[in-house]
Amino acid sequence: MGATPAWPPRSAPRLFVPGPLSAGEPVTIAGGQAHYLLKVMRAACGDAVVLCDDRTGEWACEVTATGKRDLVLEPRERLREREQVPDFRLCAALLKKPNFDLVLEKATELGVRRIQPIVTRRCVADKLNPDRALTIVTEAAEQCARTALPELAPAERLDALLRDWPEDRVLFFADEQGGEPAAAAFAAAKGPAALLTGPEGGFDDEERAAIRAHPQARPISLGPRILRGETASIAATALWMAVAGDWSAAGN
Repeated sequence: MGATPAWPPRSAPRLFVPGPLSAGEPVTIAGGQAHYLLKVMRAACGDAVVLCDDRTGEWACEVTATGKRDLVLEPRERLREREQVPDFRLCAALLKKPNFDLVLEKATELGVRRIQPIVTRRCVADKLNPDRALTIVTEAAEQCARTALPELAPAERLDALLRDWPEDRVLFFADEQGGEPAAAAFAAAKGPAALLTGPEGGFDDEERAAIRAHPQARPISLGPRILRGETASIAATALWMAVAGDWSAAGN
């Protein structure tokens, strides 16, 4: 006799929904998510779906009823508590839409707690559609099995960011003109951290001087090559996670 298949199966669809979720409390899914489950995944009664609510964690749910445009799921078992992601913020200058979309997606996958879009003088874009950005980070979190959505802050000008910066958080400044090697700087710093990366054209001289003059700023180097804005954000975030975040023994 074969072993009983695991439930929910690893192939079960995974979605974020408004919470809170609790055992035995039915959840009705409609709109685009219902279309995805019914038409794309061909969900039927008895099938498993994994739901997250960004509050109580991750739940194995069973499809108990289906309609033409909606379906009902019943949470059966909580699989995981909501995770505690590292206290790391990405302060990334706005880029052209496809490039900043990539930053949003990969920052979510890498485990950033808060994403802060920044407007600088050389930014090609000066605004961010919050609904579209939320869709991107939510889909990324679903794909990578994250149980906590990143905080999405509204776009803020660089001078306002520096003026209101908290005294207890180091601001690593990815400066194309050089600084302390990033890995060494990350390893030496303790406590809450953030990374500041620039736009397509880089920071201008006045902005660079203002950042370097800030008491919490630490200029860092990301190597001998000049990186695109999205590459700098993704590479430096991955490095921080490896050295000081939840990829490392120190961060666990």
